Amino acid sequence: MARHFASVLLSTTLLASPLLAQVTTDAGTIDPEKIERFFNQPGYSPYAGRSFPTRPLWGEQHLHTSWSADAFASGTRVGPDEALRYAKGAEITSSTGQPVKLSRPYDWMVVTDHSDAMGVVASVYEGDPNMMADPQLKQWHDGMVEGGASASAVMMEMIAAQGNGELPEQMTDNNVQFDIWKNMTEIVEGHNEPGIFSAIIGYEWSSNYGGGNNLHRNLIYRDDKYFADQVRPLTTFDTEQPRELWDWMQAYEDKTGGRILAIPHNGNLSNGLMFATETPDGNPIDAAWAEKRARWEPLYEVTQGKGTSEQHPSLAPSDEFADFEIWDKGNLNVVPKEPGMIEYEYAREALKRGLKLEDEFGTNPFKFGLLGSTDAHTGISSTEENNFWGKFPQSEPGPERSTGNAFDFDGRTVKDWKLGASGLTAVWATENTRASIWDAMKRKEVYGTTGTRIGLRFFGGWEFAESDALGRTPANIGYAKGVPMGGDLMPAPEGATAPNFLVAALKDPFSGNLDRIQIIKGWVDAAGEMQEKIYDVAWSGDREPGEDGKVPPVGDTVDVATASFTNTIGAPELIAVWSDPDFDPALDAFYYARVIEIPTPRWTAYDAAYFEDAAFADDVPMTVTERAYSSPIWYSHGE
Repeated sequence: MARHFASVLLSTTLLASPLLAQVTTDAGTIDPEKIERFFNQPGYSPYAGRSFPTRPLWGEQHLHTSWSADAFASGTRVGPDEALRYAKGAEITSSTGQPVKLSRPYDWMVVTDHSDAMGVVASVYEGDPNMMADPQLKQWHDGMVEGGASASAVMMEMIAAQGNGELPEQMTDNNVQFDIWKNMTEIVEGHNEPGIFSAIIGYEWSSNYGGGNNLHRNLIYRDDKYFADQVRPLTTFDTEQPRELWDWMQAYEDKTGGRILAIPHNGNLSNGLMFATETPDGNPIDAAWAEKRARWEPLYEVTQGKGTSEQHPSLAPSDEFADFEIWDKGNLNVVPKEPGMIEYEYAREALKRGLKLEDEFGTNPFKFGLLGSTDAHTGISSTEENNFWGKFPQSEPGPERSTGNAFDFDGRTVKDWKLGASGLTAVWATENTRASIWDAMKRKEVYGTTGTRIGLRFFGGWEFAESDALGRTPANIGYAKGVPMGGDLMPAPEGATAPNFLVAALKDPFSGNLDRIQIIKGWVDAAGEMQEKIYDVAWSGDREPGEDGKVPPVGDTVDVATASFTNTIGAPELIAVWSDPDFDPALDAFYYARVIEIPTPRWTAYDAAYFEDAAFADDVPMTVTERAYSSPIWYSHGE
């Protein structure tokens, strides 16, 4: 039975609420044998002896600074040092000369500048004689120095040249790149403060296979500079094939003894390649490929500034929340899509297809957790709608971004207003250290949001009871009776008829109340067809499902003219225990939670209210329904 609340709590109460930490004994019976897995000395205090994560650590795993070639060419002058200071709460100056600061510091961050030509473009801009000997680099130098539209054009040309493997040789010197990498790791090392802030080493491998088909991956290191400096980062001049990236990762671990993982970018710009059943060069995938992808890529970037790729509305017409910040016209170079591509670009389709491939290969290559990030190229990670700093400097706050272009390739444009103020990653780590955060990523105990800081717990098991949703601290019972997000359901005990799930959400005190919690199930039926279903499991107010089984809309309090809203609808928190009513023990399945906020003003509304000269077209969206996506929990019927 779902519990839905309409009470209003003060922000201070919400900030201190233990709802997402543990649970007291009034929330169900705890098996004494199981509780010892998590408590050293069970007793009166529900907080003593805890050895599981007790709060989400918020951070960014995908940010570019002036050390990325395309970012510098477009005018970004915020470097990795400034970016990390900003993430820790400092006020910095943006590339357009404006002061900027986070509302709340992050707990961790990864600066992921492109490995291709990392840090080299500054030499082009400064007129290094070695660089100026190349006519193309001289032209780019002149355009960057001129600035404005000329600099934007240089940025587009660099993106195209990188995607086509045509960057001049002076920009791809391996020795220069390795020296710059060691400077990068030195900067990151200087900002790492275990227990306070984790500065994590990483970079982006930026395969644009076939001319703009985005197969980018972020490489996230568990360890420190000593390990990372032993192997030069892989570039697309080495290879554009993901399987060769995985081989590089294996070689890195073999040589250094360190650990590393890869996070694929949003697949909606891959033109059908991100989750294809063929490799980019046209070969069919096989069991070895599936095993490697499953090992090296435990997570997927489900939402970011260039679109959210949870599910496409054309693939799930009954999902009223699927049409959210969709970019579906083309690839990174805005090369138009062809029929059939979209189904290989979205997370939910891949999660379902992974179940089919596991039957074929014995390994599920798409068994990934979900997270979010910005992919900003400004050195500024910004996800709040009233504090959004765009993709490149030309899309930083100003009246001109109401009509500007985020991308323009030979007249194929994407408007600035299509950019989303997304997203963030929450990690359920036991402590704020690189190793603990990386370990949580590896086991997929993470979730992504579209920028808001919703608190979210999601557990799956076989023995949850309705009374387990009555307490203030559900994680005690969640860990004791089940597995957290990212996990596999344990075998069903004798007499169990269906898995059940404990899910709890807490609003971001700086954002809107919660509309509802949904659990989304995917499976492959007995005929081999991929299926999905969405269940509303908790919602605010006294709404009742209609004849179609759907809960009616929560309403809308947004005043677009003033970019304001009220939290007079929705709920500050929701919690439920839900059992799958359609469970078939013979069919493998996955489940994940999606939490939806009430409508709030989009960044475009804040711009329109702030800038007198803003000129957004009538069809530009002015509201947004922020959301959180848990990593899935998987059920396997076994043999």
